[in-house]
Amino acid sequence: MIMLRAFYALVAGFVVVLLVQAAAVVVLRRRVPSWAGVQAKPTLGYTLVNGGILLIAAAAGGWVTAQLAQANPLVHTLGLALVMLLMSALTAMQSRGRQPVWYLLLMLAIAPLGIFAGGIVFLRWYGLL
Repeated sequence: MIMLRAFYALVAGFVVVLLVQAAAVVVLRRRVPSWAGVQAKPTLGYTLVNGGILLIAAAAGGWVTAQLAQANPLVHTLGLALVMLLMSALTAMQSRGRQPVWYLLLMLAIAPLGIFAGGIVFLRWYGLL
């Protein structure tokens, strides 16, 4: 039962990251349509907003994973951070020719750091750390 709960905690955290990020992208595409589509060079505003959205979405996913993990919340949060690091690396490799390397590396680092931060905030919030 603990293994199943751990799996659900990881899946739930991953789904939260995807849903929050997708919702934010939909809102941005309606509010700032000039940012929609692939840009050769991302502007500073686009980079900051996209990084902020990813950081908030990842922190929410880390919080949910830590909250649902029964045995060890920090280990589960780090597991989700590893999964997101691998997914971000695959995305960066696919976008290699279309985006600058600095932008891809920045986005690669933000997701795992946000997830870890969300898990740490959860542990501090409930006095477990």
